Amino acid sequence: MLSVYEGFFSGGARIVHSDIVLGLREGGQHHQVLSLYGEVHREATRQRMTDDACYRALTAAGVGVTSLGRTFGATGVSADFSGPELAETARATAGADVILALKEQPLALLNQAGLPRRPVVVCLHRSDPENQGGALDELKAAIADGTVVACVCCAESTRAAYQAAGVPADLLHVVPNGVDLFRFRPDAARRLALRSELGIDPAAPVVVFAARYDGMKNVPLLLAAARAWLARVPDGQVLMCGAGMTAANPGLTADIATAFHGAPALADRGLRLLGVRRDMETVYAASDVVALTSAWGEAAPLCLIEGMMCGAVPVATDVGDSAAIVAGHGLVTAPDPEAVATAWSEAVAARADLAPALTASRERFSRTRMIASYAALLDRAAASTTRPALPDLY
Repeated sequence: MLSVYEGFFSGGARIVHSDIVLGLREGGQHHQVLSLYGEVHREATRQRMTDDACYRALTAAGVGVTSLGRTFGATGVSADFSGPELAETARATAGADVILALKEQPLALLNQAGLPRRPVVVCLHRSDPENQGGALDELKAAIADGTVVACVCCAESTRAAYQAAGVPADLLHVVPNGVDLFRFRPDAARRLALRSELGIDPAAPVVVFAARYDGMKNVPLLLAAARAWLARVPDGQVLMCGAGMTAANPGLTADIATAFHGAPALADRGLRLLGVRRDMETVYAASDVVALTSAWGEAAPLCLIEGMMCGAVPVATDVGDSAAIVAGHGLVTAPDPEAVATAWSEAVAARADLAPALTASRERFSRTRMIASYAALLDRAAASTTRPALPDLY
């Protein structure tokens, strides 16, 4: 198997896909990864492939990872590929039985004429196909010429959105996201360790927001809610994690200044900018609430699943499959600062009561279930170079 990534940068889709590759390798499949970019500049953060946690996990497990060596700046994937880049891609694809494209963006490369024809399975992780530049057109072109034999959707909202956008329904198969339940679990020692590290009282209510600095995440809403919540919860803390969630990001500092205008002391007291963390299982375990304020694009947000499995109560806006994920485990809120802040307080108060439901749902969000479904689908794709009749796998 060959997986093709646009690049290695902070985001749930790359985390999920890299974990799938590792799980499939554990099951006996041979996997390689090709990345279009060796370095990505986005979310006010320079992200080099070799520094990325997913890259390090893959290579440590013996998965070969190569790159075309491009640097991503303000523009997307270029359709102009050099001779050496196409030769490198041809070598990588020639050795594969099946190619996995992490989202549709790599199809700009895989659709180039002259490359070895291999069945391609596209892994889709968003619910806004029309908001992906020319990637949807590349996906439709690859479907039309028979290259794409299946699309794996991480959420029902993804399947519905891509079907509405013109992707044939028989190609769209839902495999919900899952996580490593041994890594993501309630842990009193981790909870105390992070709170001690950050100087947070063991009894203080803590909300974590794990997201990259991107418009779809609706950071202004999160900050406005944080101001409202911190104003009435004197010992409350809001942790912000992810690419661009640092004081070095001028966009974020401007957003904070706007949200906390007239009350900068609230931000100084209760807002923690943690940036990219490699220990999110510890951050979630230390938190009481995991917050999502996204306005569009989400499918099955990984932060909600990881946070829930660590014992944090999810509070989310109704975007993608968030409401279905949160149902019975947390709260769905209107995209209004006061409503979000109120929901956070309600979630903190209900945490003990919701704990049994969170525990009972663990199997549903299992990495093992997710990887088994991928393995079955890929075995069918490898058995045929024509479009396979694949059932939905859960």
